[in-house]
Amino acid sequence: MQNNINPKEYSPLVLAYIGDSVFDILVREMLLARGNMPVNKLHKLAKGYVNAGSQAKMYIFLEDKVTEEELAVMKRGRNAKSYTTAKNQSVTDYRHATGLEALFGYLYLKGDKERIRELFELCMSEFDS
Repeated sequence: MQNNINPKEYSPLVLAYIGDSVFDILVREMLLARGNMPVNKLHKLAKGYVNAGSQAKMYIFLEDKVTEEELAVMKRGRNAKSYTTAKNQSVTDYRHATGLEALFGYLYLKGDKERIRELFELCMSEFDS
């Protein structure tokens, strides 16, 4: 990522926009690491992680494990006024998921890939248990 980007200058929905992709690629990498399998199976497994309900649970799990700065980003994402909603999830879950994605987007734009991995692995260890 470019060094001249200040993630604090971006709206929470823009952070969530890029964070959604960051989170998605992490899930895909994790699933590929589990072994070669048909693409339709990979897709079904990925949907279990990349959906508003699952991401909302991860948001709640991380709330007391992140820094003040990271929590502020999550809350900005959660409270952002979006004109779209999840098809099969509650508005609350959708907002929490947006907060989680905003955090991943923020860290990505900040260039903190180590922290992204740390938080992702923390989420996966809790989610998969």
